[in-house]
Amino acid sequence: MLAATFVSLIVLIALGLYIAGALGVLGLFLDTAFSPFPLHTAMGEIVWSHSIDFLLVTIPMFILMGEIILHAGIANRMYRAMTYWLSWLPGGLMHANVGASALFAATSGSSVATVATIGVAALPEQEKHGYHERLFLGSIAAGGSLGILIPPSMNMIVFSALTNTSVPKLFVAGILPGLVLTLLFMAVIAGACIVRPDWDGTPERATWQMRWRTLPDLIPPIALLTIVLGSIYAGWATPTEAAALGVVFALVLAAFYGRLSFAMLGHIFTGTIRTSAVITLILIFAFFLNFVIASIGLVRQVNDFVVGLGWGPTETMLLIVLI
Repeated sequence: MLAATFVSLIVLIALGLYIAGALGVLGLFLDTAFSPFPLHTAMGEIVWSHSIDFLLVTIPMFILMGEIILHAGIANRMYRAMTYWLSWLPGGLMHANVGASALFAATSGSSVATVATIGVAALPEQEKHGYHERLFLGSIAAGGSLGILIPPSMNMIVFSALTNTSVPKLFVAGILPGLVLTLLFMAVIAGACIVRPDWDGTPERATWQMRWRTLPDLIPPIALLTIVLGSIYAGWATPTEAAALGVVFALVLAAFYGRLSFAMLGHIFTGTIRTSAVITLILIFAFFLNFVIASIGLVRQVNDFVVGLGWGPTETMLLIVLI
């Protein structure tokens, strides 16, 4: 049963199915193949009981906050400031890609949004300054991975909903690894450009006057992060309420920069609904798959398999990472 489940999931993903579809089809397959009872009849109850979870309201709130920051031009200003402050390092703008991704991840919580936002701002600079294409694109992709690690993270919220884990504790756990991973990405870029100078591009010329002039552009995302996380850890707000505060502050910033309009609101609401719907579908089918796995006894098999290996925590974690 365990092997059939793992192979089926790999095949479904390899076929190019959407994640939500792969989870749903796998759940129905396990239900039909291994359950003596029609577990799919419980789908309605599963959808209803989990869709009314107050914590899930956090997801569209954080997505909306990231959409506002993107359409208000705050992300582009932040990227330009990063290019001025990090251009002196070997690798120049590639460090700005990683640094801006880390800062934007702290306001959007999404890897997809981080890559899309930073990519739009960074891609025109690659040919303009003559950077090595694969390394430059790799810096954007690597920086985007910080979106699921640096809080607030959509994945952490989804994990919390699936496992009933504390969101604040998950956020705290992601801060240090996120910062370390950011520095490691930058170290790899610097090392690669030192070893292969032809991979580096034409440096972005920036005077100290230019750097100090763009420094205020880094304040809004930092202030937004402080409001969201600070209100949570100060005990003033739940994660959902903190996300709502972040949305309000992001709207204030958009109005301050003169970008708040009905047209902008239409764009950000459309983007938020589209992304939230995709995540919600994934959650619904993930809950259904969890229910099926528990009902057919697969959880017990997984536990027996892991215990039977006789490995310690480090070896088990390496196995999970490898898979």
